[in-house]
Amino acid sequence: MTLLPTAADVAAVRAEVAAATAATPCLKSHTLSEICGAEVWLKFENHQFIGAFKERGAVAKLSRLTAAERAAGVIAMSAGNHAQAVAYHAKRLGIRAVIVMPAFTPFSKVQRTRDHGAEVVLAGETLAESAVEARLRAAAEGLVFVHPYDDPWIVAGQGTVAFEMLEAAPEIDTLVIPVGGGGLIAGAALAGQSVKPGLEVVGVEVDSFAACAQRLAGQEISVGGATIAEGIAVRDIGAVPFAIIQERVKQVLTVSDADIERAIALLVEVEKTIVEGAGAAGLAALLVHGEQFRGRKVGLILCGGNIDSRMLASILMRAMVRDGRILRLSIGITDRPGALADVARLIGADGGNILEVQHERLFAAGTAKAAGLDVTIEVMDRAHGTRLTERLVAAGYTVQRR
Repeated sequence: MTLLPTAADVAAVRAEVAAATAATPCLKSHTLSEICGAEVWLKFENHQFIGAFKERGAVAKLSRLTAAERAAGVIAMSAGNHAQAVAYHAKRLGIRAVIVMPAFTPFSKVQRTRDHGAEVVLAGETLAESAVEARLRAAAEGLVFVHPYDDPWIVAGQGTVAFEMLEAAPEIDTLVIPVGGGGLIAGAALAGQSVKPGLEVVGVEVDSFAACAQRLAGQEISVGGATIAEGIAVRDIGAVPFAIIQERVKQVLTVSDADIERAIALLVEVEKTIVEGAGAAGLAALLVHGEQFRGRKVGLILCGGNIDSRMLASILMRAMVRDGRILRLSIGITDRPGALADVARLIGADGGNILEVQHERLFAAGTAKAAGLDVTIEVMDRAHGTRLTERLVAAGYTVQRR
């Protein structure tokens, strides 16, 4: 292979990838299509064994190693899905795998990588520092370095997802794909446009890590900060993917963490599927930049489903607050027996479900005869919450909505 992969290279690895990974579904979402004003097709890469598309690139790279390279073993740096993909498929092929992970990597990810048979080395405070350690060990021990995205065979492997999508839904005219290091969007653009030359490919980044959009615009790279889309929180776009992106990708859009949270919650509620922040970025782009995609037939790749359970729970509850299905009321009452029961009765009579109550006498009341209630309530929708609030006011209570 030359420095840059071609569509022929993607086709060349397709058999190996198909044999070693899940045939994930590509399905039309009628509800999301109505919400977005576009025909929305979803590719469920969160159904892969390790929960992410990264298996495709790992299979492509490992299957192209020479006998000598297989005997030597491989090394990679990663704090997440690439680590597990390389570890799992190296074990399957009988290849020694060493994975260098940043020291801060959650123990659960470290353990899963070890469970797949890899030797885990914790080194560096950042992924960039881990990469330095990985390359040093590769040189010292003769290991083959497997980059997570800046590698022609990795790009080719990731691109096989586009072949599958267009076979399942040949009417797709636009692919909207998350961009981290660029391997997935570059490979998908190569493969997709070889089948359908007029196919539009659009990238999506989280706005705090918009390195690809900045480079395309000729701007200085300025990224950083916390994000729920850590899978695409990448500063340095790979040289191999970026060359393809410049030629084949129409544009790279940005979305916020709040947009991604909304998309994660929608996918859970509408499609009953769990995705991580990066996996929801494509849908977030459709929700935010809807006019651009109106009437088009759009393919989205749910590229990963490895989200922390507590984070998911928080996102779902925050979505209910944002949609007005959970509200918090501060209610002034008289400090007398039965007052709390009366408020609860009124809320229950109107169909509200009390989730939490805080009864405050000392700080929320103006006099010793008064008290305050902070009540968190689940309701059907905003209108239901408004009716419930009005009912309490009509009963003589002072109510403030938080």
